[in-house]
This record gives sequence, C-alpha cells and structure tokens, in this order.
Amino acid sequence: MKRILLAFCLIFIGCKGTSQEKEASKAETAPKQENFKVTKSETEWREQLTDMEFYVLRKAGTENAGSSELLHIKQKGVYACAACGTELFKSEYKFDSGTGWPSFDREIKGNVAFNVDYKIGFKRTEEHCATCGGHLGHVFDDGPNETTGKRHCVNGAALKFIPAK
Repeated sequence: MKRILLAFCLIFIGCKGTSQEKEASKAETAPKQENFKVTKSETEWREQLTDMEFYVLRKAGTENAGSSELLHIKQKGVYACAACGTELFKSEYKFDSGTGWPSFDREIKGNVAFNVDYKIGFKRTEEHCATCGGHLGHVFDDGPNETTGKRHCVNGAALKFIPAK
C-alpha cells in the first residue's frame, strides 16, 4: 500500500500541466518592447549594475524573500529604478504584506508599465520600469482593500530608496 501511495505521489508531482502551454509559448516568443527612453547593451547593463540587480532587472529574476534591505524602511521618500533612476513608488504607497518583498498598493502613474507573463504556468501581471524596461516584480489582487486592493510585489534589488529632504 505504501509503495502504491509513493508511486502515485511521484506520478502526480511529475505531471506537467499543459493547459497554459500554448499561451505561455506565445507570450515567451513575443518580441520584447525595445523602444524605451533608456536603452543599453547587455554589456553596458552588466558594467552598471550589481550581479543581483542585473539578474532581477535584466533577466526578470527574483531575489530571495526577506533579503532586501529596503523591506523594513519606514521613512518618507521615493523608490526609484536601480537601473535608470526613474521614480516608481512613493513611500506612502508602501505596506507590509508579510511576503518578504517590498510591497506597494499603487505605482507612480506613467512610470511603471505592465504586461502578462506565463513563466510559472499561469497568467500573472508583470511590471517593469517604463523608462528602461527593467523587471520589477508582479502585481496581485490581494492588497489592502481600504486603498486599491492591489499588491505590487517588487524585488528590492530593482529599487533605490531616495529619502525625502
């Protein structure tokens, strides 16, 4: 009985869902928008950014939860793109989501762009800097109901904090 249960678990875990596969392949093969105000070669970005910033901003990576120094900042200021300096989120939009990543209930309008990604098998709203195209994170509908209901889950490596004067 234990062997049958173990075999069933292995088969279940090993199954790959394909219901999103066609949409995912379309989204992944779609040409990326390259007409940003700030454009640089991969070499130029590598020279400017740290390894983690490059991984997150240019390769759409994700930092480990709880690893960002920006997670617990409470002072007033603005969060800007670590690649190009575009102001993306105000400190008053920040809230503690308990997820391990800096979270905001809204963006600075016009400075953050959105698209859909299927990288993990289902539809998510990805957000990136509208000026340089750097990957920031994703937007979810589980934010504070008393404001926008949105949670912009952002990699701290994609941001620089600029304190208010």
